[in-house]
Amino acid sequence: MSTAQTDPTRIVVTGATGRMGEELIDAAGDRPDVLVVAAVSRTPGSVTAEAAVGTHLDATLADEEHVDAVVDFTAPEATAEYASIAADHGVAFVTGTTGLAGHDADPVGALDAASESVPVLHASNFSRGIAALRGAVREAAASLPGYDVEVTETHHNGKCDAPSGTALTLVEDVETERPDLTDRQHGREGEQPREADEIGVHARRAGDVTGEHEVLFAGNREALSLSHSAGDRGVFAEGALDAAVALAGRDPGRYAFGDLLQD
Repeated sequence: MSTAQTDPTRIVVTGATGRMGEELIDAAGDRPDVLVVAAVSRTPGSVTAEAAVGTHLDATLADEEHVDAVVDFTAPEATAEYASIAADHGVAFVTGTTGLAGHDADPVGALDAASESVPVLHASNFSRGIAALRGAVREAAASLPGYDVEVTETHHNGKCDAPSGTALTLVEDVETERPDLTDRQHGREGEQPREADEIGVHARRAGDVTGEHEVLFAGNREALSLSHSAGDRGVFAEGALDAAVALAGRDPGRYAFGDLLQD
């Protein structure tokens, strides 16, 4: 991911008083290639950025002379609204909001619509390690036909969506290579022998765990476990800022985090 530009990427952070908003602002403060020019929050709280703080993204973007990207970790409804606003102002949009599928606000549709005007990147996880894990999972799934597959994730007790967006992304990676797995089994109870076409998906919520993911392949008298553990949210903030730097100035369209890492 290239960061050769001399001027810092000027960003607006939404959800600025949330956990990830605070991490983004802190991480940006330590980087010469990123400048937080404004922050947006609908929830009362202190924002540590030396920048303007507002409650409405539309007004914030209108007030700023130049913004390269909006970086968003909020909720599905807000993400749908913010993607549209970013597109209206011609600003790249990076979001790590999860739980988008099936939401009444249709945030996935909003991201698709915004991508017709500006570059848009949505990732369930901005960890470079997860990007590497996804590649390893796809390779393992293709190399181990007929093996049983179980995906397990653990997060802090305040996480709302389950399974995590990252877990679902890993499941989709497996399913791409294993079209015979057509049934997602979310947990088990009672008499429930495993079916040949199922992939197990399990979510755990406990304490302040930042994020752990494991994909287990088992068969032919052997087992392979691929896993990733995040030490703190800073790893996701750094990745999202990397994405904003790489995305700014690109042509309109939908981009993938893993693709930007190859640039």
